[in-house]
Amino acid sequence: MKKLLAIVALLLTNGCAFMPHTDPYQPVNLPTQPSPQARSAPFHSQAFTDIPEGPLTLPQTIDIALRNNPEIAAKGWDTSAAQARREQFDGERLPSLNAVGGYGHALDRQRLIAATQDGDPGLFTRDVVAGDIVLSMPLFTGGRLVNQVKAAELLHQAASHQFFRTREEIVFNVSSVFFSILAQKRVIDSLAFSQRTLSEHLKRIDALIKAQKAAKVDRMRTEVRLADIDQLMVREKNLLAIQHRALINLLGWNTRFAEITISGELNPETTSHVPDLESALMTAWQKRADYLAARSAIEAKAHYVNVAKAGHWPRVSFQGAYGGRWAAGSTVGSGDEQGDVGRLGLVMEIPLYEGGQINARVREQNAGLAAAQERLRAIVHQVRLDVETALLNIDSSRERAAAIEKSITQAKEGLRIERQKYDLGKGAIVDVLDAQNALLDTETTYYRMLAEFHRALAQLKLAMGEE
Repeated sequence: MKKLLAIVALLLTNGCAFMPHTDPYQPVNLPTQPSPQARSAPFHSQAFTDIPEGPLTLPQTIDIALRNNPEIAAKGWDTSAAQARREQFDGERLPSLNAVGGYGHALDRQRLIAATQDGDPGLFTRDVVAGDIVLSMPLFTGGRLVNQVKAAELLHQAASHQFFRTREEIVFNVSSVFFSILAQKRVIDSLAFSQRTLSEHLKRIDALIKAQKAAKVDRMRTEVRLADIDQLMVREKNLLAIQHRALINLLGWNTRFAEITISGELNPETTSHVPDLESALMTAWQKRADYLAARSAIEAKAHYVNVAKAGHWPRVSFQGAYGGRWAAGSTVGSGDEQGDVGRLGLVMEIPLYEGGQINARVREQNAGLAAAQERLRAIVHQVRLDVETALLNIDSSRERAAAIEKSITQAKEGLRIERQKYDLGKGAIVDVLDAQNALLDTETTYYRMLAEFHRALAQLKLAMGEE
């Protein structure tokens, strides 16, 4: 008997030693995860490390980001977790089969096996070891299990929608940085052109000074302007390097891929169809994933209210068990020291008093439902604001780019005229520098406005829930 107690105590006090330790920083070894069912798109849980050759186009850049961005992978795992929770609740509706064992010590001797008829001999003992196979199946839970399954299914849909919303946001962010890099490269080209122009102008000034047709102060002013262009070049190149690293971060690459290059054009004209406000909003209500996720979440909250209310109802379940009983200590009486037992029956649990827990759970879920309703209302306002803002940005950037494009030709002609006047001794160096500065400002503004136009197009797709 003492040996049996020692074994039981050892298992109880050291059972945790048999549990394997999970390293939180090791990759999770799970079977292939199912793709979210809301839309047709692959879910990649492993990092995409292939290095493409040559400059990256926008479609290639987006494809790499969708495969390799860690936030997309995290949302994919969230979707898988939601699916697993749904399967857990599905399992609660099915029968459960368990092996149950135990040891009991009574103050008074107990009959090992119940008598089946009057006069049956029996064996009595204080120490009994029991082992049973127990079958249990819920029959009535007041709707708790059904509502749990429906809520979990809706939350799985919400997680799937959030997965696709993250994809849409990554596509927008990649596109935005991509077009910013293209514009920044053109800005740097304009600065390089200005550097060459001023350097050539310095040579002409030196020739004019030698011919006593220009003053040294003209050379000083030009050198000051050239120094200003040089520091602008340093600043813009630094900004370009930061943009490259931001793009690398969105691609989910290690910083060792620092030599990334991209290829694309900032075309002022586009074949993309820009819908009107009502059409864009109609598309957003049908496709925008965060809005759809909020609707799924609010419906799930309603089911959880029903789950909490089900706590007021009785719970009925079917139970069956079959097992054995063994005498583990001294016995009195006659009969075998072991025997088998079995039972079938219905169990009803009626909540009579639980300290207000059920009502508190109902209030908690109702508050959660009210919060979800307010979040949905906020998203409705946000969707309209995003769509209207994107459409206004498209119109504004398109018109501004068209206006600035016309002034580039005029600025180039103005610089040519001022330089010609200066060479002929009929103009001032200040006018030449002002004309050159005007051309630089016009070109840089134009390229950045083209990038803003393409970002606005991507912003509209994000607002409407399209990639």
